[in-house]
Amino acid sequence: MAAPRPETLFGPGDPEPVQRFNPLGTAPFILTGDHAGAAIPARLGRLGLGEDALSRHIALDIGVAELGRAISRRLDAVFLSQAYSRLVVDCNRDPWSHEAIPQTSDGTPVPGNQSLSSRERTLRIGEIHEPYHARLADEVARRWHPGKRVVLVALHSFTPVLGGIERPWDVGILHAGGNESFSRRLLGAFAREPGLCVGDNQPYPMDRTDYSVPRHAFGRTLDYAEIEIRQDHVADKAGQRHWAELLCMALEEAWRQ
Repeated sequence: MAAPRPETLFGPGDPEPVQRFNPLGTAPFILTGDHAGAAIPARLGRLGLGEDALSRHIALDIGVAELGRAISRRLDAVFLSQAYSRLVVDCNRDPWSHEAIPQTSDGTPVPGNQSLSSRERTLRIGEIHEPYHARLADEVARRWHPGKRVVLVALHSFTPVLGGIERPWDVGILHAGGNESFSRRLLGAFAREPGLCVGDNQPYPMDRTDYSVPRHAFGRTLDYAEIEIRQDHVADKAGQRHWAELLCMALEEAWRQ
């Protein structure tokens, strides 16, 4: 008789799913990193993937963890991030959609995500996706109420080439629904930076695949901005410092308007 499978996804060495940096930050920004982490619970092995695949954009938003912490320090803002790879479960997707636990990502099959049972999906959602969004909801509830300005700032990064197509933007601001006023002011702030190619709802439109910003900002008319930075700009420490400075200046300018 086979031994019963564990009722938890995590083992002793696995990190907590939600990482909170500078929790007492007083700035009016709530920074998030839905895809900042690359951890995989030990019991899932490496999802059948090699190191090359697990260091690519399919596994995490390169540079966002470091960028979020740098902005958090400079602005004195809280930064909530996800510790686990988006290949384990994607916290910026509806948890029960097929995109939440992808079987293939940018042409790369993910063996550890094939033919999952309902119980296996439920474990990943219940122990990673739901705690992350519960913590984010608590943070928003603690800091925002009608009449008070608070901005949800979702930090992401994008691959410079997708499907063989080069993407020219240095940074993009995603917005579609809810209170778009801050997003539009942020677009203007970046547009005034010389030499930048700024995408308005590029390289992706904000659409029904997005989950975090619509869930936590739209119903409350909370100010928000979803920011996409090209990954080759923030792949090393020098780039992360440079873009943290640019982002802080743009966020502060948009806030003052």
